[in-house]
Amino acid sequence: MTQTVWAHLPNAKHIDWVLASLKAHPKKWAAAWNAARNAARGEARYAAWYAAKNAAYVAGRHTAFDAAFDAVRSATRDAAKAAAKAAAWDAAKAAAWDAAYYAAWDAAHDTATDAIAALFAYDDCAYMIESEVGELKIIAAFGDQRAILLLPACIVYNETKELA
Repeated sequence: MTQTVWAHLPNAKHIDWVLASLKAHPKKWAAAWNAARNAARGEARYAAWYAAKNAAYVAGRHTAFDAAFDAVRSATRDAAKAAAKAAAWDAAKAAAWDAAYYAAWDAAHDTATDAIAALFAYDDCAYMIESEVGELKIIAAFGDQRAILLLPACIVYNETKELA
């Protein structure tokens, strides 16, 4: 297996899974974002994400954190281009391509970056990905920042059950 700059972190296996799963199932990640957003609306999600990012930086994990986010950006861009191209080919309009691209990219990108932020910031949260979706929704509803950020990843995991 290739060594990543985050390989030394306790949640490295789960970070690798997020990236691999995102490439393999971009539509599931986009759908999971929509399914999870009711459990964690606006301000709670942003507060959780920024708290996780700050915690990762304070812990000196900024280089690995940035590298993982670059990998997410690349994976979601490629998946979004493929999905958008297929949609635009059928519609044969540039506007349809743009709309499909940005919708696919935004949802998949947000879900993956949320999960990675939590995995970098909180060493004790990886188990949440493998939890039951209903249980994690309850924890997220009580405002647990880790659960808010990892709920979409948990949804994808429970649909694919492919964490190695």
